[in-house]
Amino acid sequence: MGYKVVVAGATGNVGREMLNILAEREFPVDEIVALASRRSQGTEISFGDRTLKCQDIEQFDFTGWDMALFAIGSDATKKYAPIAAKAGCVVIDNSSLYRYDPDVPLVVPEVNAEAVDGYTRKNIIANPNCSTAQMVVALKPLHDRARIKRVVVSTYQSVSGSGKDAIDELWNQTKGVYVPGQEVAPSVYPKQIAFNVIPHIDVFMEDGSTKEEWKMVVETKKIIDPKIKVTATCVRVPVFVGHSESINIEFEDFLDEEEARDILREAPGVMVIDKREAGGYMTPVECVGDYATYISRIRQDSTIDNGLNLWCVSDNLRKGAALNAVQIAEVLGNRCLKKG
Repeated sequence: MGYKVVVAGATGNVGREMLNILAEREFPVDEIVALASRRSQGTEISFGDRTLKCQDIEQFDFTGWDMALFAIGSDATKKYAPIAAKAGCVVIDNSSLYRYDPDVPLVVPEVNAEAVDGYTRKNIIANPNCSTAQMVVALKPLHDRARIKRVVVSTYQSVSGSGKDAIDELWNQTKGVYVPGQEVAPSVYPKQIAFNVIPHIDVFMEDGSTKEEWKMVVETKKIIDPKIKVTATCVRVPVFVGHSESINIEFEDFLDEEEARDILREAPGVMVIDKREAGGYMTPVECVGDYATYISRIRQDSTIDNGLNLWCVSDNLRKGAALNAVQIAEVLGNRCLKKG
């Protein structure tokens, strides 16, 4: 006996990826339905070797469905998640709406799978921000060994994190640079993204940080340990898919780089690619379509007593969003619902 699963936002980048990953991982599905807005009703979406026709989320009855993977943004989630939850369908939400709610678990299965048990308070589980998800997968096994005091992270985030329009903007601006008369003015972003980097993701806050940077701070504390100090600078780069992060970690105890490398090699969800030679590291182009969070450039930081530097790369549409949601669904089934 399998699960009755809803994927809401099935026509978007993340929704499509959720369906792909559910099929790839052979999630025990008895029934599955793809939901979207009314204007996308009837749109055909692939699910393994099957084709699903999108239904209108506004008219959908969640009663009798086991779990719903939401990729519809905060505004729509605010409307439909409580409806689904009240009907007894557990919502796994990819938006930022519930991440900071103390009654909603924020889960990265490799890090805090046991937190899923708290879903009963609201029948909702939150998926973290894409940049946080890959970072905490790398941090947690190191924290367990040497206790992390402080993290300084700079991100290099791909445009797919902003959706399809951002992908199109990068593509069209890039072409426009080479074709006179086809220049494309910024629309999704405040400045040109092609051949440029933009140190601005989400809105600015009063202290000068952006909302994206704030998310990384708060979510890391909620997922791993509230005592960890985190400071972040989040940057959008002209890459289609794949987020990269330069992470500097200060520990309470000394951790040798070789031991750190061994710990990460054994860590769930992590792949270490770290040779000190040309090409002996991972880049975002190479991680696309993979499940793993890749770690490279592991080295001691000689400027502090107990410091390490590392480079972290992951497919943001997968581990940063869709894969993590499906992994939460797997944990929810195995630990709590126990039908599959």
